[in-house]
Amino acid sequence: MRTTPRSMLAPALALPCLLLAFASAPAQQSTATDYHGIPGRAARFMDNCHDRDNDDHPDDVFCEVRPSTLPATSSLDVDGRQNGSVIVHGWAKNSVQVVALIETHARGQANAQQLAKGTRIVTDGGRIHAEAPSDVRSSFRGDGNGSYVSVSYEVWAPRGTNLNLQAENGSISVDSVNSTVDLQTSNGSVHLTDVAGDFRGGTTNGSVVVDLSGDKWSGSGLDLRTINGGVRLSLPSNYSARLTTGTVNGGMNIDFPITLQGRIGREIETNLGQGGAPIRVMTTNGGVTIRRK
Repeated sequence: MRTTPRSMLAPALALPCLLLAFASAPAQQSTATDYHGIPGRAARFMDNCHDRDNDDHPDDVFCEVRPSTLPATSSLDVDGRQNGSVIVHGWAKNSVQVVALIETHARGQANAQQLAKGTRIVTDGGRIHAEAPSDVRSSFRGDGNGSYVSVSYEVWAPRGTNLNLQAENGSISVDSVNSTVDLQTSNGSVHLTDVAGDFRGGTTNGSVVVDLSGDKWSGSGLDLRTINGGVRLSLPSNYSARLTTGTVNGGMNIDFPITLQGRIGREIETNLGQGGAPIRVMTTNGGVTIRRK
């Protein structure tokens, strides 16, 4: 199998502004060296593409990084569809930066490259998703001949942008956002860091990991659930909220004292600190870990 990575950057006229905007993203949001001036996961994505040279799969792989810049909008709808993950970072700029990470598999390198070339990233009206040409549209699911398309997204948006995030076989990650957020994936983890506002959603098969900051939740609250996966919540020692958590099949590990009233079962509800907005993190089949930082 032969793997070919490629970066297709924005049109030359828009490139200087785009690279400047990406270079201004907070350093902690990138754990890899910038890829052609693009921070975040792009470099890691392309490195992983190189590593697939040694895979035993008979199909060829083609990888492409496709960035774009959009005007700020009140809400964003990002859909990873069948095989993509979604990452959203909040930032202070009044613009939206989108990096589409495109990976195609096909029998023959030319076919894999053509499949990527024919995949269009739609960014109209605050809606972001991928569309393949009609004759290869089934490749999003896999056509039975070793061909498919995976498009993941890393997005930088103003912190107050409302978000609707979806995936089927991919994870969802959000950090530094204070807004209304609905998120749902079927097979993938959910990660939240330094968030506030009104968060709702979860996953069917995957873990839920939440890392909070500050001294209280700012906004309406948080309500996340997984069916098959563990829950991990980290929060400062002086954090105030109304906490609800529980599991049907799994253990609970809370590393600080809490006060409970009434019957103690598989679900607990308690005030942390002075109480406050509701924070609800639940699982059906998995353990619960809550710790102070």
